Parts: sequence; C-alpha cells; structure tokens
Amino acid sequence: MKTKNHKIFLVEDDHNFGSVLKAYLEMNDYVVDWVKDGKFAIKHFSENKYDICILDVMLPNIDGFAIAEYIRKLNTGVSLIFLTAKTLKQDVLKGYGLGADDYITKPFDSEVLLCKINAILSRKIKVKEVKKEQEIYSIGKYKYNYYLRTIYLNTKEQKLSPKEADLLRLLCQKMNDILPRELALRSIWGDDNYFTTRSMDVYITKLRKYLKEDPSVEIINIHGNGFRLVVPDLH
Repeated sequence: MKTKNHKIFLVEDDHNFGSVLKAYLEMNDYVVDWVKDGKFAIKHFSENKYDICILDVMLPNIDGFAIAEYIRKLNTGVSLIFLTAKTLKQDVLKGYGLGADDYITKPFDSEVLLCKINAILSRKIKVKEVKKEQEIYSIGKYKYNYYLRTIYLNTKEQKLSPKEADLLRLLCQKMNDILPRELALRSIWGDDNYFTTRSMDVYITKLRKYLKEDPSVEIINIHGNGFRLVVPDLH
C-alpha cells in the first residue's frame, strides 16, 4: 500500500520516544508532523490536514482526550489512535467513546502500530470504493447519506463519526434482520475483544439517540446475538 501521501499528526511529549517513532514512520513513507505539548496541538491541527492523529494521553497542559474532543469538532472523519501507559478500563472506554480507531498501551512494538495504521487506511480506501448506489438509506422518517455521514430529518441534520456511519450502514444493510455482533466488530473494529465490544455498545447508544425523534424506529438488542434495526414498512 502506498503511504507517501498520507499525513500523520503525532502528539507525544517524550522526546526520545517521539523522535524514534517519527523517524520510523517516515522510514515507511508517511509524512509526520510531531508536536510535543498539548497546548500547541489544536492550533497546529487546525492549520493542516491529516489522515491519522496519534495522541499520547498523558501530556503537559492539555491531555490527549481533550485534544481529541477539539479535533472531533474540527474534523469528524480523521482517524484517531491513542497511546498511553495507563491500562485503566475507564480510560480505554473513554478513548473509544471519543471515536478512537485504536487504543495502544505502552510499551508496544512499532511494527504493530504500523500494521494498525495501514489497516485503518485500507478500510478507509475500501469505503471510498463502494458503489455510489448504496449511499442513501431510508430509515423511517429519516434519510441517511452514508458518504456524507449525515442523517436528515426534514431540515435537521446530524453528522456522524466514521465508526457511527459504518455501524449504521451495516444496520441498514440488515434492516429488520439481525446484525451479528461479531460481524460488526470485525468489520469495523477488526477485533471482537471486551473493549471493542463495549465501544460498540457506546456507538449503538449514540445511534439510538440520533434516531429517537421517530418512535417507530428502534435498534433492538438481541441478547447473545447482535442488534436489529426495526423500521416500519411505509409502502
């Protein structure tokens, strides 16, 4: 996979680790901008365009979670990877709740990080190659444009994060049928471990909130199996 046009935004305050990681990614043909202090990260991100942001959680002045929240306000589509020495479950869930594509605990093998980056970009490329006739879905009173990642209800619009968009699309493809939990996890997260399962539950809750203004539309939890997007037949 060619990576020379892909830009990475690295926010890491450890000088030795940051310099080694930046050099390693550049050796693999990525363009890397490295910022060492959280207080400079937002301004730098707003002035540039990136494909992936790699954020250390523990940073001086502004932590990685706060930076991610700002980034999501500016760009809902950019991919996020958190790096941290913390292994607390609530921190992992918070990272996924902010729309992270991955959450990696230090120390880690740089080759593993590289594989994860390549996998994220490959999925994004595949999404762009999906045929255009599959981009619009009717969900009760809502219209859902997958490529714009937008749900419409009359004049109201709701923008979705990349994972929210992918998950809703899978539900739409299985509309009124069961979407197996394992299929969704492996298609979107690439894994079905405890943390990705909890992360998907967070996204399901968000999708229910976005669709709540049409009471005839439901996302039902099928215990031990998956989820079912129930939409009335309007014909």
